[in-house]
Amino acid sequence: MSEPSADQSPETRVLTDMRLLDVRGITAFYGKAQALFDVSLHVDRGEVVAILGRNGTGKTTTIKTICRMLPFADGDIAFAGQSLKGLASHQAARLGLGLVPEGRRCFQPLTVLENLTVAARPGTHGTRWSLDDVIALFPRLGERQAQVAATLSGGEQQMLAIARALMTNPRLLLLDEATEGLAPVIREEIWRALGALKRDGQSILLVDKNLAEMRAVLDRCIIFERGRSVWTGGIGDLSSDLSKRYLAI
Repeated sequence: MSEPSADQSPETRVLTDMRLLDVRGITAFYGKAQALFDVSLHVDRGEVVAILGRNGTGKTTTIKTICRMLPFADGDIAFAGQSLKGLASHQAARLGLGLVPEGRRCFQPLTVLENLTVAARPGTHGTRWSLDDVIALFPRLGERQAQVAATLSGGEQQMLAIARALMTNPRLLLLDEATEGLAPVIREEIWRALGALKRDGQSILLVDKNLAEMRAVLDRCIIFERGRSVWTGGIGDLSSDLSKRYLAI
């Protein structure tokens, strides 16, 4: 991690201390097709930020690029003051990026307990997630510890994917399509858990379409359109006109 220089102003030092993720002007491609255009965003420590937008606007591509699953051509991504440029995905994960991917991707032949224990990594930088902690957050998983992941419902697999990411003791939790396709009662349980994480000071960057449900946990949101970040602001500043223009809601 880079240290702030001695000649920085007090205001700049405060910003450096607060800023956990800083994405600055990145571009990204799938083959010859450009998917991201000069995208910038940031997440401060303890902040919950959502990326919003219609399908195909670059939300998942941005998450993949941050997690180093997709290279970026220009700009830079800094995490806790360290550039992620040139790092492999597993190296970025070890710095404290915990991904809950679209589609959950639990280890289907393994039990709930095995999925959690295989991901366990000691906490650093004040993180402290253990098996007892994640089961307290998602009691259903405690009831199904011996059950293989393939037999869980979609909602239970999503809980398992979140719990598995927390077992890595991430400094930043990234959720791609956090509640997509889940029953309302399961979505409510996941938002309850994310609210508890927010109160605990967990930094979160998420992609989701359920704006009404996520309002209670969000600090800021960023709207994407055609591979660009076109608006950012507090959730209270998101007007109905913006929602209709960019989100079709």
